[in-house]
Amino acid sequence: MAGFRYGICNETFQDWPLDKALDLARRVGYTGWEVAPFMLADDARSITAQQRSDYRRQVEGAGFEVIGLHWLLAKTEGYYLTTDNAAVRQATTEYFCELARLCKDLGGKVMVLGSPQQRNVPEGASMEQAYEFAAEVLRGVVPALEANDVRIALEPLGHEEGNFMNTQAQGRQLREMIGSEHVGLHLDVKAMSDETDDIAGLIRENADLMLHFHANDPNRQGPGMGSVDFAPIFEALGAVEYQGWVSVEVFDYAPGIETLVTESMKNMLAAQKP
Repeated sequence: MAGFRYGICNETFQDWPLDKALDLARRVGYTGWEVAPFMLADDARSITAQQRSDYRRQVEGAGFEVIGLHWLLAKTEGYYLTTDNAAVRQATTEYFCELARLCKDLGGKVMVLGSPQQRNVPEGASMEQAYEFAAEVLRGVVPALEANDVRIALEPLGHEEGNFMNTQAQGRQLREMIGSEHVGLHLDVKAMSDETDDIAGLIRENADLMLHFHANDPNRQGPGMGSVDFAPIFEALGAVEYQGWVSVEVFDYAPGIETLVTESMKNMLAAQKP
């Protein structure tokens, strides 16, 4: 069961200085660094070339690989995936193209598209229309993905997060509508727990499109810090020969940063012991 690469999301460290965060993550055993753009700036276009280069140099210098980006539209304004407003859709496409450039500049390869607040089906729109609009936005991003060697991983989210793309099947549907090899699926334990108890089964069913994986728990803390059994999850990841990152993403910081970072790794390793 060896061979998994472990990453952690940079917002986990909240207001810690970057060097302190990287030091703890490295000592615990993480080697991947996943970036929420809002931790660098509210608008990606304001992050200068020098700032991008400096950030990448510091992260890589600490022994990490930048995995890519997530929380793509968090803390932004004027962007929406499923709106009937053509100008907003175009602006959203253009912003995703900028994020693809940012991802490349930081050394990343994948952008996780969650951002539930910017994709809920607008009042008065049908679900069918929402998927058509989302597909249109993302088809427009494909040339930038190709040019920057970056892929988008569509993230189905649970119903408590919103009403658009709640299941892996719906993620596959949207991916088919976009029709690009640069678009796949992101699987998240917390989100999959809303769909089924058989998370291992979902992993096996969607391994062909799985670009990235988040380890967490429905209680919004780290893997193994709630009720989900991670042993069959890691077994399934091994069975499908998953080659990507297993990245820790948490939402409840109450246990404290050091506890979340260290316990998550401890629990993931323990779940793989015979």
